[in-house]
Amino acid sequence: MLIVPEAAIADLITPEASFDAVEAVFAAMSKRDAYNFPVVREAIGHEDALYGFKGGFDQSGMTLGLKAGGYWPNNLERRGIINHQSTVFLFAPDTGKMAAMVGGNLLTALRTAAASSVSIKHLARPDAKVLGMVGAGHQSHFQLRAAAQQRDFDKVVAWNYHPDMLPKLGETAAELGLPFEAVSLEGLGEQADVIITITSAFSPSLMDAHVKPGTHLACMGTDTIGKQEVEAALLARATVFCDEVAQSTTIGEAQHAVGSGLIDISAVNEIGAVINGTHPGRTSNDEITLFDGTGVGLQDLAVASAVVEIAVEKGVAIEVDF
Repeated sequence: MLIVPEAAIADLITPEASFDAVEAVFAAMSKRDAYNFPVVREAIGHEDALYGFKGGFDQSGMTLGLKAGGYWPNNLERRGIINHQSTVFLFAPDTGKMAAMVGGNLLTALRTAAASSVSIKHLARPDAKVLGMVGAGHQSHFQLRAAAQQRDFDKVVAWNYHPDMLPKLGETAAELGLPFEAVSLEGLGEQADVIITITSAFSPSLMDAHVKPGTHLACMGTDTIGKQEVEAALLARATVFCDEVAQSTTIGEAQHAVGSGLIDISAVNEIGAVINGTHPGRTSNDEITLFDGTGVGLQDLAVASAVVEIAVEKGVAIEVDF
């Protein structure tokens, strides 16, 4: 068995490699060459933590495994470590033997940012110039960097529940050479051509009335029953895409629009179909497109598999008998 510890990940995987892995696995899912297993996600009754498992099998990439981990909301304040903690386990598809154990914290951040970046590549207007960020936590910085690779943005506007966190996000924008402005939600919607929402909210902040025609949204924070970042009416006005329909409509942003009867499950489209060319994606400059990114296990496995391959090439993978 190979071990790639968390401390080694940053030197082994790039945002570009993460993007390629996630785009490929979305395409494989839409072709039915890969599928995710049912998600297990539970409140464990200790430290307010959510813990669970996401797994799947990609026959095209011959990747089998799971990610175990979750969200410990008190970690940063009490222990000085990030709130999201996870580990990826890979197994040999031919035998079931344990193949690798990979630190999953940075991988989770990179694969989540890669997913929204894939949606921007395939769904945002080519002439999009203003990027809007709703949320300014740890993941928002990865989201901003990944989004900047897909369009020639000339400005970032942002809003957060805790405004004191926005200057740090402004520093990331400055690193990318992008002007940054903290705005109201109304001001964000008026300016932004692309909006990324990345909060852990259980009630919507971005409303239907905030969003102008032609906007592309990547809603990346909702991954649990009850969570919600945007008003359900917005999904009824948009063409909705997702990583996986089953997750989107049960634990993603679409759960609320479907549950209230505003849209039918059949209105939720796979981003993989756009990648494969079996769905046209955006069809007009005035169309609102919305990507509901719940985060699927196959994303984690694809990026982890790429990490293991690079680690072996560089001789940094730790091999143990298991």
